[in-house]
Amino acid sequence: MLLRMLRNDITRKKGITAALFIFVLLAALLVSSGSRMIMELTSSIQYLFSESKAPHFVQMHAGELDQAKVNTWADGQSNVAQHQIVEMVNIDGANLFLGTESEKSSVMDIDFVTQNQNFDYLLNLNSDIIQVNDGEIAVPVYYMQQKQLSLGDQIQIDNGQFQRSYTIVDFVRDAQMNPSVVHSKRFVVSSNNLEELKQGVGEMEYLIEFRLKDSGQIGAFTQAYQNAGLPNAGPVVTYGLFQLLNAMTDGVIAAVIILVSLVLILIAMLCIRFTMLATIEEDYREISVMKAIGIAEKDIKKLYLMKYIFMAGLASLLGYVASLGVNRLFVANILLYMGKAPATVLHFAVPLLAAGLIFVMVVLFCRTVLRRFRSISAVEALRTGSLGDTQIIRNRLSLSRNRWSSVPVFLGLKEVVQRIKMFRLLLFVFVVSSFIMIVPINFLNTLQAPSFISYMGVGQSDIRIDLRHTDDVEQRYDNLITEIKNDPSIKTYSPLVTSQFKVRNAEGSYDNLSVETGDFSIFPLSYVSGNAPAAGNEIALSDANSSELGLKTGEQLTLLVNGKDQVMTVSGIYQDVTNGGKTAKALLPYNKDSVLWYVVSLDLKDRGQMATKIAEYETSFAPAKVTDLQGYLDQTLGGTIQQLKMVTMLALAIGVFISILITSLFLQMLVAKDNNDIAVLRSLGFALSKIKLKYVVMSLIILVVGVAAGTVLSNTLGPLLVSSIMSTFGASSIVFVINPVQAYILCPLLLAGTIVLTAWISIQSIKESSISKMIVE
Repeated sequence: MLLRMLRNDITRKKGITAALFIFVLLAALLVSSGSRMIMELTSSIQYLFSESKAPHFVQMHAGELDQAKVNTWADGQSNVAQHQIVEMVNIDGANLFLGTESEKSSVMDIDFVTQNQNFDYLLNLNSDIIQVNDGEIAVPVYYMQQKQLSLGDQIQIDNGQFQRSYTIVDFVRDAQMNPSVVHSKRFVVSSNNLEELKQGVGEMEYLIEFRLKDSGQIGAFTQAYQNAGLPNAGPVVTYGLFQLLNAMTDGVIAAVIILVSLVLILIAMLCIRFTMLATIEEDYREISVMKAIGIAEKDIKKLYLMKYIFMAGLASLLGYVASLGVNRLFVANILLYMGKAPATVLHFAVPLLAAGLIFVMVVLFCRTVLRRFRSISAVEALRTGSLGDTQIIRNRLSLSRNRWSSVPVFLGLKEVVQRIKMFRLLLFVFVVSSFIMIVPINFLNTLQAPSFISYMGVGQSDIRIDLRHTDDVEQRYDNLITEIKNDPSIKTYSPLVTSQFKVRNAEGSYDNLSVETGDFSIFPLSYVSGNAPAAGNEIALSDANSSELGLKTGEQLTLLVNGKDQVMTVSGIYQDVTNGGKTAKALLPYNKDSVLWYVVSLDLKDRGQMATKIAEYETSFAPAKVTDLQGYLDQTLGGTIQQLKMVTMLALAIGVFISILITSLFLQMLVAKDNNDIAVLRSLGFALSKIKLKYVVMSLIILVVGVAAGTVLSNTLGPLLVSSIMSTFGASSIVFVINPVQAYILCPLLLAGTIVLTAWISIQSIKESSISKMIVE
């Protein structure tokens, strides 16, 4: 009997049943997909690092290297399981051709290597260790994606004197240098070809790598290496930072999806409440009759609860099944860059558990809503034909005094004011829908804005020139500064040098600290707190370094400068999402013995000459990397931006869908509740179109208030949520760059258009209301 009643009820209320079913399915789909993406991301990173035997500690070094000294020191360290020194030939991008054009505008450091023998293996797309023959090359997967490269394509190196061509036979997954935010990429060639490159083109660089017996002692090992006087002309990168950088792009996207899922679950609860109230409103006579003839309240609840248990169970299960097909859309980037880890039970159990959580929440919430049965009086419901719980707030809006609007518009406003408690739920839905639509759009615009360069620890300028370490790099740097000084087309410029200093830690020993020196007032950064250093005893720290050192603005640290301790006051904290974000800025003379890189930022008097100037300086100061600001951002964050665009479109679709669904359910419930009032209006001569306009006006009034509140929340709470996600990567205080046309015009118009259409369609049932039916009832 229960099954027959369930089937009849679903058949009788197809619209409401289908709407609720789709909504629960969508909630389960997103929650399952988000949790599966997190599972794939973590397991794929672990799998990549395991298969490649990623190093626990890497010291990058440019210049002369005493390998024997490193080997002797490593042999004496009890915690070292394996160590190796990787030779790399750095190629100027202007001499590398991936197709017909060179990589002269690339921000990436291009290094040619052979396959490693002991660990730090470079893997192909099957996660196998790459092996290449003479004349063959394996290209980083970053370039495969960016340049649309295929197996069999040709790669050329040509510097005028040295020319070679290689055939692509594989693509490289590199645990160290996979992400676009890491500005170094390794190409794999044969041993013979690498020897040719050493003699013919490029500069030598080295990776001094260690795998430890106890990876939990990386901090102590790092300190021991830095205090041993070993080669250190380059940054230090550790296992944890490798994992963080690999997780950055997809981790941000996964976090956004989970955030949308959490918001969706919240709205799902409202949807269920609306749906059940609409159902109870329609069935109040049947409920009162059942109570009147003596059917127990718990049995009536059982009838209704069974329907929602069946619906929620099936929707959650189908949402989980659908997520298995949709997952490839979300995890495609993860699988491309890190490969697919062997599937475990958890890969399926965790998303299924997440979908099951949706089911449990729906059932528990249904039980809560069904307590409303206690307030249904059989006698009152049969006598008045209503639930008797409509709350009306008295107000001074009088139709007889109305002179400023048409009657339907006035009645719509009056209804909203009088029944504000009932409309607050619809208002909340519009606020949340606006929020989940606008926040991803604002975040995407922020990432694409030129000002986002500030979150990368770089001031905003027209052109950035990077000089890598070569034997004559200091002379080239001096020549570059002289050239820029004498160039009449340059408006202003700022030379900056990054070198390593020693900073005293809490134990009294010294750690390395990368410090950029120069004048930071020319191209200023945005500071989370404080300001740029203005005196020789001041230093600004990146957010990541500030957290690691436990220092805030106004506090002090001790640097070793020219062999003497110098107390420095922290003048400000800035944000930096590149290379782990552990940097600092000061007005000190740079340390010539440990220079990492030279940078010159400049503005042109005429930006129309930018392409010409870039080409001119690329030619004059090769192998310098000369890039415009937008190119720097695109190459660094291009992958993240593409992923976020997909999520933004998904958020827009969800926001519109939620608004349509809840508006439809709410108006159906409202029309059912107002059936008698509608019949009276029709008997008084009101045209159907006028009555419909009243309900459309009510929806639009709530929408306007909801969008306004949602926009305010998007601009206040939104940056806080995004900052909490980005703080892991070194940016803890994001300020949105807002496109007013998109945020304040297009999104509200999209919602308004869909709500008007939905409202007009949803209230078609009012034509069935009549005074004769009301009298008969």
